[in-house]
Amino acid sequence: MTHPLIPQIVKMASPVAAQLGLEVVDATFHTNQYPPVLRIDIRNLHQDTSLDDCESMSHALEATLDAADLIPDAYVLEVSSPGIPRTLSTDRDFISFKGFP
Repeated sequence: MTHPLIPQIVKMASPVAAQLGLEVVDATFHTNQYPPVLRIDIRNLHQDTSLDDCESMSHALEATLDAADLIPDAYVLEVSSPGIPRTLSTDRDFISFKGFP
């Protein structure tokens, strides 16, 4: 089940990602951990996603989330690439990985 804040977080994170040439692929909020972990998966639209992409997105999104004060308590922001075993969920995913097992 998706956390109720996820749609708002994705709505805020998507323009931040676009400014960096990135795309938000997925977001999850693990509230069963202490502190809770907000994980944002990103993809570079022009090349393989790098650690620098994740770091840039983390810093930019952190400022945006802090300004919005959407999450009132302490949490960990984790920005990552979705990696190889991710689920294909959009038309773009199917086009990108067509022909691969």
